[in-house]
Amino acid sequence: MGICLSCCGQSAEETNLMPSQDERRQQQLEAAEKRRQENESRSIKNVDSVRRQQQRAEDLARREEEAARQGQGQSNLRWQTS
Repeated sequence: MGICLSCCGQSAEETNLMPSQDERRQQQLEAAEKRRQENESRSIKNVDSVRRQQQRAEDLARREEEAARQGQGQSNLRWQTS
C-alpha cells in the first residue's frame, strides 16, 4: 500500500507548477494588452486603412488652415463662363 501512495504523491516539480509573481504579472500584462488591441479593432476590419484615412484628414485640415492664413480668407478660385 505504501508503494502505491508514493507514486501518486506530489513531487517537488509538481509543487512548482505555479509561475512566480513576476511571471504571472507579466502574463497578465500581456493578456491585458492583447484584450485592448482586440477591443480597438473589434469593429474595424483594416486598422491600417483607418489610420491612413485619419492621417489624410489631418493633413487636409492642416493644408486648409495654411491656405486660409496665406490667403487671409480669400480663395484663389474664380468662376469662368464661356
